[in-house]
Amino acid sequence: QVQLVESGGGLVQAGGSLRLSCAASGRTVSSYPMGWFRQSPGKEREFVASISWSGGITIYADSVKGRFTISRDNAKNTVYLQMNSLKPEDTAVYYCAAESAPKSPLWVGSRRPQFGSWGQGTQVTVSS
Repeated sequence: QVQLVESGGGLVQAGGSLRLSCAASGRTVSSYPMGWFRQSPGKEREFVASISWSGGITIYADSVKGRFTISRDNAKNTVYLQMNSLKPEDTAVYYCAAESAPKSPLWVGSRRPQFGSWGQGTQVTVSS
């Protein structure tokens, strides 16, 4: 079982930037698509972005497209989420997730059931 630990969350003003990191341990995630999800109080956990294990394919939720960038460094077993032009509605706990099984280099998904390993989350708060 892989352990995922997120970091980089915090308080930022609207229009600002944050970079989240997700460090994996226990096993390599280099053959696994990875994703970021977020959850606000009273709302369901929602998809934000995901990336194939090769890094060649990325997909984003419409709400963050053009502002967020997901990337990965397989040598460091780490996935990142660069968040620019942050808005108050981006306020949430952000979770890193790894898919349950290794996939082909250009496979990537966005559905929660596909992801079997989750981090504990990191809080992002955007003030207006």
